[in-house]
Amino acid sequence: MPYRVLILSPDADDVRILRQALGNARDGPFVLEDAATLVDGLRRIRGGQIDAILVDLLLPDRQGLACFDRLYAEARHTPILILCGLDNEADAIEAVQRGAQGWLSKGFFDNYLVPQSLRNIIERMKVERGLYVAQARAEITLNSIGDAVVSVDMAARVDYLNIAAELVCGWSREEARGRPVIEVIDLVDADSGSTIASPIDDVLHTDQPTNLSGNAILVSRQGQRIPIEDSAAPIHDWDGQLVGAVMVFRDISDTVALTTKMRHLAQHDFLTNLPNRALLNDRITQAIALSRRNDTAPVLLFLDLDKFKHINDSLGHAVGDRLLQAVSQRLVACVRTSDTVSRHGGDEFVILLANERRARDAALAADKILRALSTPFLIDAHELHTSTSMGISAFPLDGTDAATLIKNADTAMYHAKDLGRNNYQFFRQDMNTRAVERQLIETSLRRALEHGEFTLHYQPKIDLQTDCITGVEALLRWEHPEWGLVMPERFVSIAEECGLIVPIGRWVLGEACAQLVRWVGMGIPNLSVSVNVSALEFRHRDFFTHAVAIFDATGVDQTHIQLELTESVLMHDVAASALLLAKFKAMGVQIAVDDFGTGYSSLSYLNEFPIDVLKIDQSFVKAIDVRTEAGRNGAIVSAVIDMGKNLHKRVIAEGVEDEAQLAFLKDHNCDEGQGFLFSQPVSAVRMQAMLGNGGRC
Repeated sequence: MPYRVLILSPDADDVRILRQALGNARDGPFVLEDAATLVDGLRRIRGGQIDAILVDLLLPDRQGLACFDRLYAEARHTPILILCGLDNEADAIEAVQRGAQGWLSKGFFDNYLVPQSLRNIIERMKVERGLYVAQARAEITLNSIGDAVVSVDMAARVDYLNIAAELVCGWSREEARGRPVIEVIDLVDADSGSTIASPIDDVLHTDQPTNLSGNAILVSRQGQRIPIEDSAAPIHDWDGQLVGAVMVFRDISDTVALTTKMRHLAQHDFLTNLPNRALLNDRITQAIALSRRNDTAPVLLFLDLDKFKHINDSLGHAVGDRLLQAVSQRLVACVRTSDTVSRHGGDEFVILLANERRARDAALAADKILRALSTPFLIDAHELHTSTSMGISAFPLDGTDAATLIKNADTAMYHAKDLGRNNYQFFRQDMNTRAVERQLIETSLRRALEHGEFTLHYQPKIDLQTDCITGVEALLRWEHPEWGLVMPERFVSIAEECGLIVPIGRWVLGEACAQLVRWVGMGIPNLSVSVNVSALEFRHRDFFTHAVAIFDATGVDQTHIQLELTESVLMHDVAASALLLAKFKAMGVQIAVDDFGTGYSSLSYLNEFPIDVLKIDQSFVKAIDVRTEAGRNGAIVSAVIDMGKNLHKRVIAEGVEDEAQLAFLKDHNCDEGQGFLFSQPVSAVRMQAMLGNGGRC
């Protein structure tokens, strides 16, 4: 495409010579226009599409630099060449200082030099425009992202900060430019407080990208301590030579706070804020290790509140929960700070007396606890009387590990209940009633699968916006010929211990798929069925093969099958879990994290695995109505919902029991709910009737 050039000159000979030189250009002609006055030239320039201007500064209506200044004000972004004689060369030089691209001497309009000069300035202007646009785009991009960006030269002195970096560091770009990067980005270790070397220095020495450790704190100019994560990379010039480095980092204060909160929740009971089983196990293990060195005998007290179920059922869960909180406070007051009071679940507590010299000394603590709990509790104007039954086990006589000590203390506690409650009993080896029961259950379990004694109940999952059933969770039940309906809490752990959970789980998946196919055949569309997968099932080498065989045999649409796994199951072997989940995901199977928030504190696995659904544990949902001094009610639930939305996961709240919880979940845009407020788990026949009722509970 030819370039369009405007010649501004009153000298007809100059115009003719220039037309001749440019018209004969070998690399293509120019489209030439001319004007003899500045006024005419400006009029033409306003018409647009002028690629370059040749101007004589001795125009009849404006001369010298005044002529150039007026022209440049109108055509600042169009390249200008000055036509000058020997007597006004000084003006031409000054015009170049003010923005002209160069000058041509009159009388020396060479047929090669003139067109080549024009092409050069036009192409250079195009390049400059492109660079300007690219730089502006880069500046806008860098200032639009949330990450902070800082670049330095080879002397590790700052030459650029984006807006995010200014906000985090507390330095403006102008103030920071030229300062050593270690002055602008002051890094310390979160634990020790010692200075951390800047990753910029490492990059400038190695010419390789690098990252900070995950424990870095940036101390801003104002002294604020901000946890960050970062990466740094080298900057190279056109020839590949190192000319500087760039550091990209972000403020992870919210992530750290959430991780800390989740870590605390993973180790503490939400209702009482006491250590949970996981933390108790750790402390028992530590106490056993220290006992050999300190000549102590760690002792466990396993407590169960007497007649708590009656209080809970008659006065409601809210009163029952506040009673548990009050009991926990009295228990903590009964022991030393070196001891541990933990909630084991329900109305059960376990106390670790870590530094006892003799096991029998635990009787003093047990007596103190009995006296403390004998005083009535005043809860919501109700005077409540409760007592406790306690079992005591001691290291090493009653067990050499945490699990055995807890089990034996539990056994002794049941013996205390059998003896009339409100007492304590030390474990003895003849307290084997529960062991006998376990053996009976195991024997019956082996027969149950063969005799078809298992059945599935289904609990609906409700879309909280439409109030319609979106899917169901398949829940295992055991219809024992003598014991009646046996709930999974009584037999699943035994099935896991004796290895029967794998074939039982295989049956559950097969029956759930077959039932879904039957419902689809009855004209019930768009329904998903979720199946819980135990740790042993998931880790079984043939789990995927058996699942695929079930899908093929039943003809189920795999996209309507959802596998529910807990965080601990997924995190047992991250690499193997990711590989297996990817295979299921490729088939269209949905993946849900069950009891979310009660397991691992690290949230990184949410991006490691192809997860579709987060199921908020019912303990968090239940706690929405709990008022604590810390004001924590609902905070975790809303945080999980927000996190799920940001990560594009569907969020289901488990254990929804009342309208207040439902209103909270709706207000915070939770996707689905599940719980007794909507429906208890029901048989396939009753669920079919519910599904036929327009998909509403």
